Amino acid sequence: MSILDVERLRGYRVPECRETYDARDTILYALGVGAGLSDTVDELNLVFERDLVALPTMALVLGTPGFWAMDPKAGLDWVQILHGEQSLRLHRPLESQDTLIGRTEIGPMADKGPGRPVMLRSSRTLVTTSGALVAEMTETWVLRGAGGFGGPRELDQEPRVSMPDRAPDTALDLPTSRQQALLYRLSGDRNPLHVDPGTARKGGFDGPILHGLGTLGVVARAIIHLCAQSDPRRLSAISVRFTAPVVPGDMIRTELWLEADGAIRFRATVPAREVTVVDGGTAELWQT
Repeated sequence: MSILDVERLRGYRVPECRETYDARDTILYALGVGAGLSDTVDELNLVFERDLVALPTMALVLGTPGFWAMDPKAGLDWVQILHGEQSLRLHRPLESQDTLIGRTEIGPMADKGPGRPVMLRSSRTLVTTSGALVAEMTETWVLRGAGGFGGPRELDQEPRVSMPDRAPDTALDLPTSRQQALLYRLSGDRNPLHVDPGTARKGGFDGPILHGLGTLGVVARAIIHLCAQSDPRRLSAISVRFTAPVVPGDMIRTELWLEADGAIRFRATVPAREVTVVDGGTAELWQT
């Protein structure tokens, strides 16, 4: 990637997106994050229109034009972009069908130096047609090789979360399928990195990788089963740092630490490859 054209990016406006979704979209998203693949958890309410419940992480794909970095007007070398961090806070549980409006704002950037990455943060809100706030999201992208424009070296952020110095209190293994990225992309992120081997190699990978938000969806399902009696409506917030990609077909192990104050901390690994794919995770539940 060449040095980031900051003025061009600052002048770019991510299109506002009004989205109407229905039970079919809700089921497709759930399948895209692996619902129904495990033989140890019951997820019929995520994939069957009778008593259908939306996964809270579906908010991450609603009200968005998709992977907007692919728009040439943004001036980004999208093949060299990695998803670094993601947070989501819900102000009410998602409905299984609704009309929502998404508004995305490009935020601060940090320049790690010539030939090094730029860290780009953006935020998005989801509101109802009447203007009621449904969800707030922030994400950080790593723009590899785009540094050198002379900006600040760091983004303002909360201190990184570290895992407790003890064995996890509980854990759950959930599978992904070899088709996982092919399914997930139908919920809106059509980045060829996740389907085309040639694009993946240009991005520095051996083959297509799972979307970071697809990984987050799998991990959120694990938290819901381990901490919320399998009720997706109880998960109110989640935040993660992506540390390595998941390859479709990997088994993802989510390890949780349950703190005395009710806080949930977690990480996710792929045991077969001995790699941590999500770290510094935190989650919150609505109490019943």
